[in-house]
Amino acid sequence: MADDFYMSGLRFSCTRCSRCCRFAPGYVFLTEADLKRLERGTGMSRSELLKNYCRRVNVNGIMRLSLKEKANFDCIFWEADGCSIYRHRPLQCRSFPFWASHLSSPAAWEALKKTCPGVGRGRIHSRREIVRWLSKQERARYLE
Repeated sequence: MADDFYMSGLRFSCTRCSRCCRFAPGYVFLTEADLKRLERGTGMSRSELLKNYCRRVNVNGIMRLSLKEKANFDCIFWEADGCSIYRHRPLQCRSFPFWASHLSSPAAWEALKKTCPGVGRGRIHSRREIVRWLSKQERARYLE
């Protein structure tokens, strides 16, 4: 079974280093629930959020709603002190690093340690918790 390596859980504690949300291009896909969280967290209306902080992207022929990036590829919500919406961040951000790509093998998880100082540290996240994050991501209905 592919998930045998995290049968006993995995250690992770976010250090808020911001390496996962800065310096490289990428997408933060949004769900309806994410937009509602952002509305509550920012105090902005949906139309303000969509206009100023979101973009529609074509990924392999599939349109998705994503957060914008700054010119230097930082997330639009990254500021000098880190994520300005940390408590209200989207599912994709909240579930990091428990993404299928990072959990596909022990080697993939170990490789992530090179870029994320929180991997391998802190509390142990149980297999059940990890599977719950994966399930939430699989069921997510990302907006177009």
